[in-house]
Order: sequence, then structure tokens, then C-alpha cells
Amino acid sequence: MTPGTVAVIGGGIIGALVARRLLDRHPDAGVLLLDQDVVGGGASRRSAGLHFPRGASPRVRRMSAYSQDFYERLRTERPATPIYPVAMSVLSRAAPTELATVYARPVRRESTPAVLTACGAEVRVGRDISVWDVAGAQYADVHRLVQTLVTEVRPRGTVREGVRVTALDPGGRGAYGVGLSLSTGERLTVDRVVLAPGPWLSAPAWAALVAPLGVRVKKVVALHVDHRATGTDRALVFHDEDAFLLPLAYRGHWLFSYTSPDWDVDPDRVAAGLGAEDVERARACLGRYAPALAERCTSGRVFCDAYSPTGQPLVCPLDPERRVVFAGAANGSGYRLAPAIAAEAVQSFDPSGNGSSR
Repeated sequence: MTPGTVAVIGGGIIGALVARRLLDRHPDAGVLLLDQDVVGGGASRRSAGLHFPRGASPRVRRMSAYSQDFYERLRTERPATPIYPVAMSVLSRAAPTELATVYARPVRRESTPAVLTACGAEVRVGRDISVWDVAGAQYADVHRLVQTLVTEVRPRGTVREGVRVTALDPGGRGAYGVGLSLSTGERLTVDRVVLAPGPWLSAPAWAALVAPLGVRVKKVVALHVDHRATGTDRALVFHDEDAFLLPLAYRGHWLFSYTSPDWDVDPDRVAAGLGAEDVERARACLGRYAPALAERCTSGRVFCDAYSPTGQPLVCPLDPERRVVFAGAANGSGYRLAPAIAAEAVQSFDPSGNGSSR
């Protein structure tokens, strides 16, 4: 059964994959992809794009595995896709049973070295820290990947960039449709909406619909380490700190991402740039492992993401008739879980149960 006309609001990695999957599964559907900026902007543009097989719950582990299979198929089918495999090690004081639950097939190094190397500097590994190698990691130029995905949407659907949704009414056509008002002055009626706004939760058009979900917006900070990265370098995940060092070979430098404590931030203000506190926190975290690198963190990127109360992505209806479905709140893992989130969103229109990531 075709879902009819579907507006996908938000042209980041999640929205782009929702639109693509809708058209693949329902070629006769009328799909409209809307973004207030250019597609792949916002959080997707600033994302580190790191994927690795990890999940703190059975559902997230299934979603991670589903997304990994999707990205591997995409790379095989389109070798020019900007997705890059990377070797990865996890450093942690956690018990082996915990790490084996969170990461897929971790292999513990029998003899942990006193130091590892990243960015040409020593990374200290204490006697109480274990090192685990995890296969299947990769990272992407998410901005360019979204643009590539949307080129596949354009011939079959409609893409509108720089167009903001100013009002969303689930009863826009009596009992049968969803009304949309656009910043261009147009008014549209569609059968269904997938809302994938990333961290733009407080937009007046849908703030009241989203509020009951309890989703919050958190700052995300990543510092750039000015040292040449190559395709043979290894990513390091500091599990206990929820931080990582990633060699971005396609950009020619390294990236250090850490967990910011700043909540309920405005995505339009956060992107203004790094603050002194951002740099100090990053240096304090990285300095515990690699003091020589901490002072080399002098630039980077600041953005934010939506976080759910449960720590798991949300794919759920926002109205009693299930015409408007929210897809997101990926807790900083938008790229990593986007294919599975998109599959679940489209599945909500398909009662047959085929093709779900669950």
C-alpha cells in the first residue's frame, strides 16, 4: 500500500535516507524533501561521521549492525562513496563482560603496551586500562554523503532547499491530511510527514508536537589536531570518557571529540564557534592520555544534537492518526544509526513488516 504523498522535513543524513528508502520501497509515492538550509548542512555538515559496531541496549546493537550492513553495501555498489574504513582500538577500565556486551566482537590485546601512538605522539595506557581492537569501524564525509544520496532522490522526488516549514497541522485536510505552511508563502497538504529536524526541536511549527517526547538538545564539540592523518592510522576510543581520536585522512588532520556537559542549547547560536571553555574541557580530557596533543587543539567544530530520555533513538507518531512520525534523537549517533532509523520510519507506513531494522 502506497503511503501517498510524504513530506520529509529535514535534509540531514536521517532525512535523506528516509526519502531514499521511501522511494525505493514505494516508487509511486510522492516524496518531498524539505530543508531550511542546503541538504547535508546543520549537524550532518559538522559530524565526525564515525561508525563502529556498538550499542548500550539490544535495540541499539541491532540498529548498529543494520546500519553497518547498509553502509558496507553502499560502498560495494558505489566505490566512490565518501565512506572510509578505519582500524580502531578501545581503551577502558571497564570489565571485559561489559565491553563484550557493548561492542561487537572486541578482541582484547593480550599484552597491553605502555603507550600507543596517535598524531605522532604517545598515548598513555595505564596498568588498569585494557586495550581492545574492534573491527568494522569507518567514518564518512557526512555532508558530501548526504549530497550524494539526495542526487538519487531528485529524479524521483522533489527536493526544496532553503525553505522553512512555518506551520504543521496534522488535521490540515479534514481527517485525511497534514497541512504545511512554508516560508515561501505556500500552503501544501500531504498525506504524511516524517519529521527529522535534528536538534531544531523548538521550531514553532512542531515544538508543541515534539515537547511530550522529552527530547533535549546537547552541545557537541570536536577539536582538530593539526597533524597529518593517513588511511593507515588507527582511531582510538576512550570508552570511560565517551571520547575518541579519529584520523580524518580525507581532510588531512585528526579530530578529538569529547562529551560536552552543556544542555538545552540553541543550535543556531552554538554553531557560532569554539569558546574558551570548550577548548579547556577538551584539553583536560585528552591530556589524561596524550598531554603532548592537548596543546595542539586550537581549532575545531561546535554543533549539537538531540538526545532522548532513554538514550535510544526515537521513531514514533506525534498525532493520534499516525500521520506525522518523528525520526531522530539519536544521542550523537545520527550518522551511525541513520539507516536503521530511516528503515523504522518508513516501516511505520508499511504494516506488512518487511524491511524493518528491528
